[in-house]
Amino acid sequence: MKMMYGFRIVDKLQKIDEDIKRTQLRYHSKRVLVSKEFTFDAAHHLHCYEGKCKNLHGHTYRVIFGISGFVDERGLMMDFGDIKEIWKNEIEIFLDHKYLNETLPAMNTTAENMVVWIYEKMSGALANRIGNYDGARVEFVRLFETPTSYAEARREWMEDE
Repeated sequence: MKMMYGFRIVDKLQKIDEDIKRTQLRYHSKRVLVSKEFTFDAAHHLHCYEGKCKNLHGHTYRVIFGISGFVDERGLMMDFGDIKEIWKNEIEIFLDHKYLNETLPAMNTTAENMVVWIYEKMSGALANRIGNYDGARVEFVRLFETPTSYAEARREWMEDE
């Protein structure tokens, strides 16, 4: 077989139960974290604030989830598509292209308040799927209001205080 540019075509594609046993798919029993990132666009303004943000304005927000748990017999903790499904159907619907002051619960729509609300929504969604994942829990949610400014909620702060 001729190698070019460091690429090669495999001689034989690995087959389950022939080249690898099902019992070998799970390499470990450690807690691991998976992370997924999303963006959304929304408008808001702040109350009791004497700065630019007291006026109606918008942001392209970026949210990052860190979710930990234990892998299943396949070596998967949680499919990234499952995180996306929760985001799309249970969280983003309240945020994307919305006026946050009317779609979120009564609160000042600061990044600090919003990140806790997003944390609670994801944590609740995981609790409703308790049998789907082994020990899955939200470890952190990071909400960027601008490319260089974010608020963060961490599990130890949300559950121990």
